[in-house]
Amino acid sequence: MTAPLLHAADLKVTLGPPGAGVAVIAGLDFSLEAGRTLGVVGESGCGKSMTALAIMGLLPRPHAVGGALRFNGTDVLTLPAEGHRRLRGAQMAMIFQEPMTALNPVVTVGRQIAEMLEVHRATPPDQAARQAVALLERVGIADAGRRATAFPHQLSGGMRQRVMIAMAIACKPALLIADEPTTALDVSVQAQILDLLLELQRDEGMAMVFISHNLGVVSEMADDILVMYSGRAVEYGPAQAVLRAPRHPYTAGLIATLPDIGRRQAVLPVIPGNVVNPRRRPAGCAFAGRCAQAGADCAAAVPMLTPVAAGHAAACLRVRPAA
Repeated sequence: MTAPLLHAADLKVTLGPPGAGVAVIAGLDFSLEAGRTLGVVGESGCGKSMTALAIMGLLPRPHAVGGALRFNGTDVLTLPAEGHRRLRGAQMAMIFQEPMTALNPVVTVGRQIAEMLEVHRATPPDQAARQAVALLERVGIADAGRRATAFPHQLSGGMRQRVMIAMAIACKPALLIADEPTTALDVSVQAQILDLLLELQRDEGMAMVFISHNLGVVSEMADDILVMYSGRAVEYGPAQAVLRAPRHPYTAGLIATLPDIGRRQAVLPVIPGNVVNPRRRPAGCAFAGRCAQAGADCAAAVPMLTPVAAGHAAACLRVRPAA
């Protein structure tokens, strides 16, 4: 077996000064093979975006990291800033939630795409400008030559997101991270962006980390799913296995909240309570305070991911381990 393209082992991220930091990622394990998609799901505040920023080396300062995070065999947590910068854009790229804040407002979008090629591929400026137009065409922007001269505020939300995708794929990275890439878009544009990402992944052979709070979207995109809660993995496995037979109460609760056209209900189910504050994370299972199945033993120790089927694991004391 070949080594995974991306592998996290007991990944920890603490934000804040030494002695007063908050553990936003409290020990995370996952793997992603080349060409596959890992869907990362969970409520806001569970650590999804911080995981992405740790991979990209873009964590806010001050911070501390622990464990291991290997990309193509290199532990990126140990890289100096310059080493991470060389990887970023060239071998790994990210599509951010809100392109209006990710794009430079005073630089044309064509110039921003061309800069990726100049910096990471040493492409001459005139050639980079032509390739930028071709990339805009590749992501479905009509009249790409004219649009390349536009500033971000002159484009629609869907176009700005396509520009972000063009920037991300400019250097043909091995890994693409998409962090809630359709959150601010209307439903029809969301579908177009998701189809575009699937098409690009198929054509370019990229691995993808697709982050979303929407399990319905993740079910269409992911080969495997990582369910996060309070900075930890609570369930991990093949997408269909996780969605059809969830083994953690939190995963089951998320699935139950999805609208179903074949199920008429006056009020949709909800998971009671709120995501635990990482400053006050309990000693045991962080989900215990919201879980109908929790017992006294759940407060004693943090449950570890336990295999429940082939490639499928859950971190819950109430699941039956695989034989």
